[in-house]
Amino acid sequence: MIAITLPKVITYCDKYNPAMKIETQDDADAYFEACVQHSMLYGTSRKKAEAIERENLGYYAGYFSDEVQQRVNRLFRTRHPIFGMHPPTPIEALNIGIKRGRKSKREAKECHR
Repeated sequence: MIAITLPKVITYCDKYNPAMKIETQDDADAYFEACVQHSMLYGTSRKKAEAIERENLGYYAGYFSDEVQQRVNRLFRTRHPIFGMHPPTPIEALNIGIKRGRKSKREAKECHR
C-alpha cells in the first residue's frame, strides 16, 4: 500500500474529490488511511477519526452519481448519514428533509422553554 499524506490545511473538495475517483480496494484503503491520519493531526482518536471520515465520505458521495455513491460506499465501507446505502428518490429526499426539519423545530422549541 502506498502512503499518502494530505496537507494539514485542505478544503473538503480537495480532500474528498480524489476519493470519488478511486476504483480499487487497495487505493481506497490507502486513501482512507490518509484521511484518518489527517483527522488525527487535530487530536482526534483513531476510532473517532475513522468514524468521522466514513461519515464525511458517505455524505460527500451523495453529491455524485448513484454509481459513484455506491462504489464509494462499498470501497470505504460507508453510507450516507441521512439517506443510508441507496440514493433516495426526489420524493423520499423531500420527505426525509421535512421529517428532520420538524424534529429540529420541536427540539429548538423545547430548548427555549
